Amino acid sequence: MLETFGFSYYESKVYETLAASDAPMDAAMVVKHSGVPKAKIYEVLSRLVDKGLVLDSVSDKKKWYTALPLNSLVDKLTAQFQQNVETLKSSLASKKVRDDRIWNLKIASSIQAQSMQLIRHAARSIRISAWNDDFLTYLPLLEEREREGIEVEALVVGKLESQLSRVHEMLPAEEHEGLERYLLIVADQEEIIFAGEEDGDWQAIQTRAQPFVKFFADFFYHDVALARITQKHYDLLLGDEEVRQMLIRLRY
Repeated sequence: MLETFGFSYYESKVYETLAASDAPMDAAMVVKHSGVPKAKIYEVLSRLVDKGLVLDSVSDKKKWYTALPLNSLVDKLTAQFQQNVETLKSSLASKKVRDDRIWNLKIASSIQAQSMQLIRHAARSIRISAWNDDFLTYLPLLEEREREGIEVEALVVGKLESQLSRVHEMLPAEEHEGLERYLLIVADQEEIIFAGEEDGDWQAIQTRAQPFVKFFADFFYHDVALARITQKHYDLLLGDEEVRQMLIRLRY
């Protein structure tokens, strides 16, 4: 009977023998009625005691054994099964294979749709960087997500009016006219979309590969730091032509 639940043949025979008896049995009696070899009986009984299927007691200098009642055994096996199911679920959930592939995406409308989905499904945080007129497409949804408790931080190229609490502005210099636009979204520090415009056409990559996610998250904060430093020390930094040209190369 117990073999169905992963117990050995001998363990099953011993339990069935004890369960069928109206009185406790000693090892010799178990051997006689179960057919389990005498050389194995103490080992089998010990395993069943350790597993909680058999109770043992010492009386009159002799060890006696009795089976866990059937109803209790059913409850025990049911609870153990449920625990094993939960352990399995937890194990499988923690071992999900991350999709580390890098997906290529073209067409501005498709990139925009995927970006919206990434923003919509973020569970904890959103980092987004874009030029101000492109940023307006995502602004209502970003404000909604922030109201829902998602941490939103934005870096905008150009001026922007918004209700977002953490917006950094990077103001282009005259030398930046005609430079290609870009869009960066980092969701939950787990997935990114990076898109760029070249000759009027948009292309993007989307990935969960952690080296890329970390690189672009660092890229975002690099630009945030650069924007804040430049704003704070604008006259000092941009008054030096050599520093000015260096900042232009760093920022774009």
